[in-house]
Amino acid sequence: CITVVRRAAFGAALLLVAAQGQLAAAVRQFTSGVNLVEVYASVTDERGNAVSGLSQGDFELHEDGVLQTIANFAAGNFPLSAAVAIDRSFSVAGTRLSLAKSAAQAFLGELRSSDEAMIIAVGSQVDVVAPLSTDRSAQRDAVSRLDAFGTTGLYDAIIAAIDDVQPAKGRRALIILSDGNDRYSEASAADALERARRSDVMIFPVSTGAARPPLFAELATLTGGRSFHARDGAALAETLR
Repeated sequence: CITVVRRAAFGAALLLVAAQGQLAAAVRQFTSGVNLVEVYASVTDERGNAVSGLSQGDFELHEDGVLQTIANFAAGNFPLSAAVAIDRSFSVAGTRLSLAKSAAQAFLGELRSSDEAMIIAVGSQVDVVAPLSTDRSAQRDAVSRLDAFGTTGLYDAIIAAIDDVQPAKGRRALIILSDGNDRYSEASAADALERARRSDVMIFPVSTGAARPPLFAELATLTGGRSFHARDGAALAETLR
């Protein structure tokens, strides 16, 4: 268990590089012959706003309760690689799919030109309809072309999406837009949680259904992301801005 402790104030995105053998085994973000491991952290205030100005002395890094050495420290806006997984199954056909597509377009509009994104369609199959790149035009076109198809192999999709974005550079994130109802996945919810546990991908599940499934909260907590329940179109669009 890796824990980053903020000693004082708030800050923006950070890069902590820890030198420790056990930590390298637990977090496979980056390893080398000198056992350096990259650990990204984002710190926000009570309103969710990032605040700059933190230094290395403001943080402690713990593994299983044991204080670790921070070998290098850098603060700033690091590159983001994001996978956007959109549930296109028949269970969300119509208004909910249209709203999810609009929210995905809004999210793409918020990315910086250097940020990479990929679009994943979740139905009876899990398809990468726009590979990881900075090509916003291709990503927007891929989202626009999505129509309802098949059932929701949600657990399979979570695992596939993690595997697809895991090799990317910089911070890695997975945004899931789904009603949260799995149908006919070969994998189980436990399998999805285990894959998330072993990854370096922050997961942000957004429920577009009647309720937010417990799995969404577990995925977010496990990976340092956040889960949301968007009850209407306005809330959904605002969530992804």
